[in-house]
Amino acid sequence: MTSLHADEAFLGHYQLSHDPFAPRVPGFKFFPAQRKPVLGQLHHLARYSQLLLVVTGPQGSGKTLLRQALVASTNKQTVQSVVVSARGAGDATGVLKQVAQALNVAQPEIGAILAQVVQLALTGQEVYLLVDDAEQLDESALEALMALATGAPEGRPHVFLFGESSLIAQLDALTLEEERFHVIELQPYTEEETREYMDQRLEGAGRGIELFTAKQISDIHESSDGWPGTINQVARDAMIEAMIASRSAVKRPTMGFNMPKKHVLAISAVVVVAVAAAWLMPGRSKAPTTGAPANEQAQQQPGQGAPQTDGSAPAMEFNGNSQPMPLPLVGNSQPVMRGPLAEAAGGITEGDDGVPVEGSSATPPTVTTTAPPAGVQPGPAPTPAAKPAPAPTQVATAKPAPAPAAKPAPVPAKPVAAAPAKPADKPVTVAKAAGGTWYAGQAPTNYVVQILGTSSEASAQNFVKEQGGEYRYFKKVLNGKPLYVITYGSFANRDAALSAIKALPAKVQAGKPWPRTVASVQQELAATR
Repeated sequence: MTSLHADEAFLGHYQLSHDPFAPRVPGFKFFPAQRKPVLGQLHHLARYSQLLLVVTGPQGSGKTLLRQALVASTNKQTVQSVVVSARGAGDATGVLKQVAQALNVAQPEIGAILAQVVQLALTGQEVYLLVDDAEQLDESALEALMALATGAPEGRPHVFLFGESSLIAQLDALTLEEERFHVIELQPYTEEETREYMDQRLEGAGRGIELFTAKQISDIHESSDGWPGTINQVARDAMIEAMIASRSAVKRPTMGFNMPKKHVLAISAVVVVAVAAAWLMPGRSKAPTTGAPANEQAQQQPGQGAPQTDGSAPAMEFNGNSQPMPLPLVGNSQPVMRGPLAEAAGGITEGDDGVPVEGSSATPPTVTTTAPPAGVQPGPAPTPAAKPAPAPTQVATAKPAPAPAAKPAPVPAKPVAAAPAKPADKPVTVAKAAGGTWYAGQAPTNYVVQILGTSSEASAQNFVKEQGGEYRYFKKVLNGKPLYVITYGSFANRDAALSAIKALPAKVQAGKPWPRTVASVQQELAATR
């Protein structure tokens, strides 16, 4: 019915400080319905009856809890309580050994134990002998306990047996001639008592009975037959099932396949890296674009002879070398800019891999081309070929022409650097809303109204800022992730908090706010630290 994941998650889903329906919970109060009269009866019979006292009920009827309440409600100065478990030690030897050890008796025998009981009676102390799981006692153990209950004229222990109904038949078989024991049968809760019992359990965990509808409470009572142990199990299962159903209702539809979340995240990361790589790859070819005007001038030079028209490289001249060399081309028509051509275009040179490097000191030999610079009218075709000498001068005069194209690059950098400065002021004014100090300063017995929880601190800040007044929020950790819980006000008791909920705006009431103790909030804050 439930999964391990649901067992771990439902405390956070319902904002509970602990499992309210666990067999043992911190600070649990004894529920008086149908049990307080029995507790008073046991104390009365212990004082005035000479019979062995038997408390019976099915598993989960509250026998062990009643035994604990009996021990807790006795006067420790006048009563010494000895608790024995028949589980795994159901014969006379095992039971007497446990009793002797608790009373500091060397010999685990009936006579020695009764002698110690008499000595304690002379000092004003009585002995309560309480046996859990008594239906597991065998005949020898029951006879030994009856002998202890009969005791001696000077004193005797008060023996209490807590077990299932089958224990009565065992005792009847041993006492055919006389009445030697008194039976008290526990009764199940009524539906109203079931509701009060659940409310007490939930309130101890920081919530209330409003978690359940009237129909759910009726179904829980019917399924459990009113026995508290079964109520705990059925109510807890109902909460887990409701949580799973609510989460499934808001779950987004799948794409026709099931894949673990970690695999989806891994695939997403690979896709992001691939897109980023594809985006950055073209950056290499865009880097030398500052030399494009000079390249275009070299291509558009009119009057070129056969070496240019047939696709061969234009002639280039290296300083100190009179032999012309072909210029290597990229693709079909774009010449590679190197050395002085790149410097003429904006003072940028290229690294070994073709990416521009500013301030490079490795300057290759000076290169000149027969292409005229920008802004100079080309002369007749034979003239540039006959006089290559003025070419360095023309390249030198071409330096200022591309310079303005390089300057606009820093212009967009100014607003980019200044833009993030403004939004930094927004969270400063709302950061005080976290209010950890405020919650620590409140009385633990006070109540606050929990409005909602969100994983976004910005959402919590905006809600508190919008509502104002007595709205605050605090940070807790749920399943390893931060959760920001918004609360309203501080009230002396639960009734005042419930009245305040009715006065909240309809929009806030739609989220079904609920009262919780400040102590539960302080506990969560301490756990977060």
